[in-house]
Order: sequence, then C-alpha cells, then structure tokens
Amino acid sequence: MEKYKKEAFLQIAEMLNARIGITPLLFGSLGLEQRLGTDLGADDVDVLIPEEFLSEKWECIAEIMSEEGYTLYDAHEHAFEKDGLSVAFASIENLVPFAGVDTGKIPVTDENGVRYYLLDLQDYLKVYTASSKDGYRRDTKNKNDNQKIELIKQALNGK
Repeated sequence: MEKYKKEAFLQIAEMLNARIGITPLLFGSLGLEQRLGTDLGADDVDVLIPEEFLSEKWECIAEIMSEEGYTLYDAHEHAFEKDGLSVAFASIENLVPFAGVDTGKIPVTDENGVRYYLLDLQDYLKVYTASSKDGYRRDTKNKNDNQKIELIKQALNGK
C-alpha cells in the first residue's frame, strides 16, 4: 500500500506541476518514510501547497482531483478519497508559524521529471516536536509522534 500511496502522490504532483505550476510538498508520515527509507504505516497522503490554492484558486485543485477520480469528502480539511486512499491538502505557509520551518530552504526533489518538496530531517524534527505539543495530536497521535521523533533523532545521529 505504501508504494501505491507514493505513486498516487507522484501522479497528483505531476498534474500540479504541469497544469498550474505548483511544486507541492510531500508531507506527513509518507514524506518522512521517504526521508528515512523506512515504512511508518502512513495512513494517508498529506500534500502542502500555496495557501492561495486552498482559498481563491481552490477550484483548480478540486478539478484536477476530480479528473483523477478522487471525491471530495471533507471540504474543511481539503480531503479527497479514491479507492480507500485519502489525500489531504494544507497550506505550506503554515509551516513557518507552526514549526519554524524556513519554506525558502526546503529541498526540491525531482523524481522522473516530477518536482516536489521534501523536508529534511531537521525540519521533520521541528514539525513532529511542534505536533507533539498540539492539543489534538497530543491526545490522539502522541505515541506515534514520539516514536517518529526518536527515529528522526536516531537518523540524525547516524544510528
């Protein structure tokens, strides 16, 4: 299933690159899996895009996702579903106030001509540390977040 999720992300990223000039960020557990090279059992695909495409240009994203066979199931969370796979969009600009990530320094990955951003391990550590302090995540995802923080720290220390 992990390979399916990554392939689905690459297909979406390719459409965003080609049709509206967006370089999305592969976020969440799936992005961390790629950075660590290990399966973390990602539940869904989290994609960060410029805020303007979540507000005044949302119809562009909705149209692309619909054409790819996805159904919008949560407009507030910008979440789509296809064949049991959930893909949710959020604002890349929120990384700055939420976790102190410098969005201008996020590395770009090019995979078979598909361009997307992928946080480095230091930035993932910032994100999961901030997430572990967030009320909802602390109450529902704390164990997983803490495990990810430990994995990131081990990888950063070369263990």
